Amino acid sequence: MQPTADQRSSEVKILCMSTVAFAACFAVWTIFSIIGNGIKGELGLNETEFGLLIATPILTGSLIRMPLGIWSDRFGGRLVFVMVMLASAIAAFLLPLADTYPLMLLAGLGVGIAGGSFAVGVSYVSRWYPNEKQGTALGIFGVGNVGAAVTTFLAPFVMIAFGWPAVAQVWAAALAVMALIFWFTTADDPVQRARRAQGLPAATLRQQLAPLANAQVWRFSLYYFFAFGGFVALALWLPRFYVGTYHLDIKTAGILGAVFSIPASLVRAFGGALSDRIGARRVMYWCFCGCMFITFILSYPASGFVVHGHLRFSFGLGVAPFAALTFVLGIFMPLGSAAVFRHIPVYYPTHVGPVGGVVGMIGGLGGFVLPIAFGLLNDWTGLWTSCFMLLFLVVAGNLLWMHAAILRMERAAATDRPLEQGIAVRVTP
Repeated sequence: MQPTADQRSSEVKILCMSTVAFAACFAVWTIFSIIGNGIKGELGLNETEFGLLIATPILTGSLIRMPLGIWSDRFGGRLVFVMVMLASAIAAFLLPLADTYPLMLLAGLGVGIAGGSFAVGVSYVSRWYPNEKQGTALGIFGVGNVGAAVTTFLAPFVMIAFGWPAVAQVWAAALAVMALIFWFTTADDPVQRARRAQGLPAATLRQQLAPLANAQVWRFSLYYFFAFGGFVALALWLPRFYVGTYHLDIKTAGILGAVFSIPASLVRAFGGALSDRIGARRVMYWCFCGCMFITFILSYPASGFVVHGHLRFSFGLGVAPFAALTFVLGIFMPLGSAAVFRHIPVYYPTHVGPVGGVVGMIGGLGGFVLPIAFGLLNDWTGLWTSCFMLLFLVVAGNLLWMHAAILRMERAAATDRPLEQGIAVRVTP
């Protein structure tokens, strides 16, 4: 049955409002990428302490995704989304009261609640769209990642003019206003309304968590660890990278950081539509192969070579070619993110919240672990490019595992023997 005009209008409105709300949450979630530079100088932090500071909100936003996904399936995404926005807005508004490093880390955990909005939004949006449009709808919702670019582009100007506390409180006020707008312009999802009308109970926690026994869920999670976690880590780390490597001011570093974040956000919608059209698996191959090539180039430090005492060669990326390569990297990574989440409604249509929450949690943990690892590697080796060496190893490992798993699935399909419990093995293009 074709949807009516009113149904289509409701779907579009819900998708638009959810995407804008997610962008607002993402802008707050990544706020430390900019104000962290001001806090670093104020508290005299080293690179490892700075890496932990900017990663702390990512930890909360990652760990909370699984329970938020479960609560969204149980209580409805609309209510949970609003509660997430209000809680993180309060934490961000109170952030300037923290005057020591431990208190700053604690406050960062509260700000990180905003990062859990992704699991809520995936559960909420997916219930408004049929299966054949899931990839496109969730890809458009993922455009909310542009919130990171909004922060890296605008926050430096606010911080230079008024100080980092003003950034935290302005961003908090904007998120609180967004929560109110979202509540009054959206409605409960169709599944929630039908369940309430029929008086049916929500699924038990055991039923919701049953798919997590499948190895496939954890494989998708590790894909997302790189595709999304790597994106978040670089969105946080790149402004500091530009300051430390090229000695740029924070305003210029923030703008160049946005060069990476903006395409990463916008391309995600295209990645969802492309996954609907040609298959998520093929898009994953494009993502991993492209990222392997680019991170290999970016990982090579500035070097000089002398051959037989006469011929001299040197290699080093200037600001412009480096920014160009990160721009391209910011195109490949969201393709992979969209492709990962295209799989979830197909394989787990009645468990999008819990499965999406786990996959999002592991991906978000990538955004927490990787900035800390970047700082540790930089302190240990003295090489700013060591962060890209690590990313190269992660994406290479993912590509090898994905290819091996696909070969096993194809062999299993050929012999009609399922490998992963709880689902029918599908060999998609």
